[in-house]
Amino acid sequence: MDLPPRRWLLRGVLGIVVGSLVVAAAVSAAVYEPPSLGPGTVERPANGSTVVSVQGFHFEGVGNAKKPARLVAAGPRAATEWVYDGSKRNARWFYDVDPLANGNLLVSSTVPGDTVVFELDPRSRERVWTERFDAEDTHDVDLINGDQLLVANMRAYDGRTGVSDDRLFVYDRGEGAVVWDWQFREHFPNATDGGFSEDWSHVNDVDKIGEGRYLASPRNFDQAIVVDRSTGNVTMRLGRDEERGTLHEQHNPDYLESENGTPTILVADSENDRVVEYARVGSSGNEGEWKRTWELSGFNWPRDADRLPNGNTLVTDSLNHRVVEVTPTGEVVWEYYAPWAPYDAERRGAAGADEADGTVATNGSNASVGGSHGPTMADLNATGSPEVSGGAGEGVTDSVRFPTWVASVAAGTPVGTMVASAAERYAHVEPFFRPVWLSSWAFAALLGAAIVALPWALGEGLYHRERIRRAVGHARSRLSR
Repeated sequence: MDLPPRRWLLRGVLGIVVGSLVVAAAVSAAVYEPPSLGPGTVERPANGSTVVSVQGFHFEGVGNAKKPARLVAAGPRAATEWVYDGSKRNARWFYDVDPLANGNLLVSSTVPGDTVVFELDPRSRERVWTERFDAEDTHDVDLINGDQLLVANMRAYDGRTGVSDDRLFVYDRGEGAVVWDWQFREHFPNATDGGFSEDWSHVNDVDKIGEGRYLASPRNFDQAIVVDRSTGNVTMRLGRDEERGTLHEQHNPDYLESENGTPTILVADSENDRVVEYARVGSSGNEGEWKRTWELSGFNWPRDADRLPNGNTLVTDSLNHRVVEVTPTGEVVWEYYAPWAPYDAERRGAAGADEADGTVATNGSNASVGGSHGPTMADLNATGSPEVSGGAGEGVTDSVRFPTWVASVAAGTPVGTMVASAAERYAHVEPFFRPVWLSSWAFAALLGAAIVALPWALGEGLYHRERIRRAVGHARSRLSR
């Protein structure tokens, strides 16, 4: 029996591959239920409302109405209490949100080319005041000293000189001027992270942790630092550039002290998909010696972790599109879904707020009171390396995603490290571009079908170029009659 020509065999194989991938995508999409605002696991009600900032999707001036930037509040049983939609207010992204001592919220947001920070009354959802800075993509602004704004200014690259002006600065609202400025290039080797770039430090967080002491998070440097305002010196440093076993592109470190005064840092170790806590056990200059006392794994790009007064930890599990309260052993006791890509979560009342009006006594001055307000794991005698467990529904750690599967298949092979790195990058980009109605597997299947079909179509076009040219010419001649 004569076999078909090789090109027809190849076409048949390619057709089967593309068809199988499309069918697989359709089946996966048909059974997929995308996450939406609302409760997951609630083993016990939370002590107060939880405010969540949702980054949403916006790329090169184009947003996605199904992935809006928004602020949401979840009640004790994780029911949605209110939503503040950024797309209706020209906000591209929402980043840090801080409870204020007066019961309002301080919100960091971005608009094209600028940063907008404002105080929001959560009862009326009206802005009390607004400040606008010529600063791109600022992730964190804190209210300190009554009427000053502490700003983490990233992406401050001067294209004319090729120099990065990434900095921390304090803006006095009363004076209308910057009253303190700290440049990263004056305190770090300029070759850090490969040298100056448009997004050199990616400093994504800064908190006041004491009088004249600021904890900052230069994400791209893989470290958290404490800066002394009066001297400008770095007095503490956790992590080193490219030493990714300690921190890898972290977000939102919080400063704690144990009962015996040991400095402790709790941080969302984002690219390592975990939350970690380090205690300083030695003091050798600003480096010191840090010991990892607690590690909670099983997240998908967490970007915030706050210690609550009850010893649990509130974690923003960004690419699982949820916020969870977990026990020291990793059990989820409260869970709220907040797509797409929640950035920060704050439990109102964690700083000791009056339950009647949400206010905190701070000697009469307003200030940011977010972050951690609980014990260290050492004080709880709960050190260890548990894995998060007990979440509900789609988008949690018991649902194996395509990039996770790819990395596991390649593990132990000569290309395992390279494949794992590529899969990790894919996993952190894909959710922003994937349509909301597609699962991770369905999107990967359609992407695979496109990767096969497009070169196939190009090859067919080249093979039949003369026939196509004649057909186009014939069509033109008929249209010109």
